[in-house]
Amino acid sequence: MSSNTDRFVLGVDFGTDSVRAVAVGASNGAIAGSCVVPYRRWADGLYCDPVANRFRQHPLDYLEAMQPAIVGALREGGDGVAARIAGIAVDTTGSTPVLADREGTALSLLPAFRDDPDAMFILWKDHTSVSQAERITALAQSSNVDFTKYEGGIYSSEWFWAKVLRVVETNPRVAEAAVTILEHCDWIPAVLTGTRDLKQIRRSRCAAGHKAMWHAAFGGYPSDEFLAKLNPQLPRLKASLGTETWTSDLPFGTVCDEWAHKLGIPRATVIAVGAFDAHMGAVGGGIQPYQLLKVMGTSTCDVLLAPRTEKPETLVPGICGQVDGSVLPGAIGYEAGQSAFGDVYAWFKKLLCWPLALMPAELGPTDPVARERLITAWTDRIIPELERAALAIPPAETAVLALDWMNGRRTPDANQRLKGAITGIQLGTDAPRIYRALVEATAFGSRAIVERFRSSGIPIESAIAIGGVANKSPFVMQTVANVMNMDIAVSAAEQAVALGAAMFAATAAGLHPTATDAQRAMSAGIERVYHPDPEMAARYDVLYNEYLSLGSFVARELTH
Repeated sequence: MSSNTDRFVLGVDFGTDSVRAVAVGASNGAIAGSCVVPYRRWADGLYCDPVANRFRQHPLDYLEAMQPAIVGALREGGDGVAARIAGIAVDTTGSTPVLADREGTALSLLPAFRDDPDAMFILWKDHTSVSQAERITALAQSSNVDFTKYEGGIYSSEWFWAKVLRVVETNPRVAEAAVTILEHCDWIPAVLTGTRDLKQIRRSRCAAGHKAMWHAAFGGYPSDEFLAKLNPQLPRLKASLGTETWTSDLPFGTVCDEWAHKLGIPRATVIAVGAFDAHMGAVGGGIQPYQLLKVMGTSTCDVLLAPRTEKPETLVPGICGQVDGSVLPGAIGYEAGQSAFGDVYAWFKKLLCWPLALMPAELGPTDPVARERLITAWTDRIIPELERAALAIPPAETAVLALDWMNGRRTPDANQRLKGAITGIQLGTDAPRIYRALVEATAFGSRAIVERFRSSGIPIESAIAIGGVANKSPFVMQTVANVMNMDIAVSAAEQAVALGAAMFAATAAGLHPTATDAQRAMSAGIERVYHPDPEMAARYDVLYNEYLSLGSFVARELTH
């Protein structure tokens, strides 16, 4: 094993809006340099239609952002860091698949498909395939083998096969040109290593298990018979995937000459097998067995770790999958989450800000740039002021109750047709009371996930939070602790997801024997802990039951 005392690794985190790279000391996890680069086309709203729930990203956004992000992190790290890089690991959103040719080239990189959204990466939040997901669920539940049983028993429009099925059914040109399907977290390592042989692509256990119905008990992916009933082209595409998957502590390969030159790193740099952001983030945040790790951002992704035993693994219905080795080797990784969390607060802020765009010229500067700055300044004050006012309102006095399903429901029991709701509004209801109800709704959604695990026989002993909301909003965090009646620790790692990727890079490069050893050596620790207030927790027990009743009513009305 190589000495890690003077070696560095790179963690590269592909988020929804941007890519973040961190250069990390392999021995202690210290951040030497970091850099964030936004996706240019995505920022311009290209290839997306929010009204139709279509969200696509062009592969050039990833490539054009990745290079300056990594170079920027290395530059900030100072002299000599680039030359001592031993490994790189990437995490991405998911499921974010793309249809590709026989060399693994995303079809939208070819001239014939460069502006076709169906040839681009289908972002995790794309919900255009709701009907396809429902057909997959119905077929699985009526088949001799339920290929969704390790994915909660309900297939989601946010996942791999539903998205592919919709493209195959609605875009014959793209379907005929496609030879394979690649998750974003598999495509980036293939690009960095210059891998063009589909048989050499080491596909992520995390991605395949949680989103593509891969399981060792099935001998791989769903059977050809099952997929053919959905669409006769699916078995052909499935054949290109192989039957094996790999955990992220293993190497995918080494960086190719082209990217070694572009990034200024050694040709011997090891590229790790990729994974999803929440799962690597769970490791970076310090997850331990039976501890819920909440990635709290625009949405949430909740990850739970249960040691593998000789007993059959406990099946949890209505979650986002359970996969041996998806988080750490030797343990079952369980995933759940909410389709909207911070996005709920952002929606309300946007709603309140709508009149600002109509501000008469005589009330503000006429210069467009100065005008935009003024509007931004006012906008940035809204959430902090709402939180300050909402904090003074006792829960029972809000008289407002909300559902957090503004983007559908991910778990428990995926249903993207569901909608959010706000009830109890009267003439005395003001913005802080509605905001507080929205925060409480997202906290109730978090509790529903915990209750599902517990009702299935899996204990949750404590929680850790990472992500933007965890770092920025004490009001939200205290509300979640009160509603869940559980201590919630906040990781001290500002970039926990990228740090988790760096831990896997160090393991794949041989600088630590196992990912658990890397986690222990490179952890940033805990910044603070939110303790539940017993009186508030008791009040929220009552309101949580009202939330469940409202949810049952809305779900029943929407599904009639």
